[in-house]
Amino acid sequence: MRRDPNDLDRYTASERVTHWIVGISFILAGLSGLALFHPAFWPFTMLFGSSTWTRILHPWFGVVMAVVFLLMVLQFWKLNTMGKVDWQWLGRIREMVSGDDQNMPEQGKYNGGQKLLFWLLVLGTVLLFVSGIALWRAWFHFPVEQVRWAAVVHAATAAVMIGLIMLHVYASIWVRSTIRAMWYGTVTRAWARQHHRAWYRQVTGIDK
Repeated sequence: MRRDPNDLDRYTASERVTHWIVGISFILAGLSGLALFHPAFWPFTMLFGSSTWTRILHPWFGVVMAVVFLLMVLQFWKLNTMGKVDWQWLGRIREMVSGDDQNMPEQGKYNGGQKLLFWLLVLGTVLLFVSGIALWRAWFHFPVEQVRWAAVVHAATAAVMIGLIMLHVYASIWVRSTIRAMWYGTVTRAWARQHHRAWYRQVTGIDK
């Protein structure tokens, strides 16, 4: 895709790489985890060679996801700090969902919904990592009662995380040209002006 000189830079190459590594590792961890969670998903083990390889690879997918997600947190946490305008945006989210977003509170690089999702994913990743360590019997040995609680927390958190990621993907598709930003790193000026007006003014210096 040829770059339009009028487009705005939204993500650097390193930011896009970390995002896609986290996304791919989450999918792999999710598929292997579902295969281990319930017999109905057992056919997913064929994606990883066998049930044995599924058990071996699942925790390593989780480690890769957690480590690279930590890099994402370091890259993006300041931009995702919640402010008063973000809570105002969330309070009027029905307008956004209905498609009437012209009068929504002006947002910076990320809106209130994106910021809230970011911190929910941070919490979910921490819970998955900590509970996963307790379940990784090949390396760690915790009391049986702690392992049982870890299994409940791990499964419940994974279910919530899958729902959040599905919401994230849906929103990226629903808001046209959003996926392009994470693929090519740029957005059009019209997209930025409509969805992130405060950020648009900041990067262009145009006070409109």
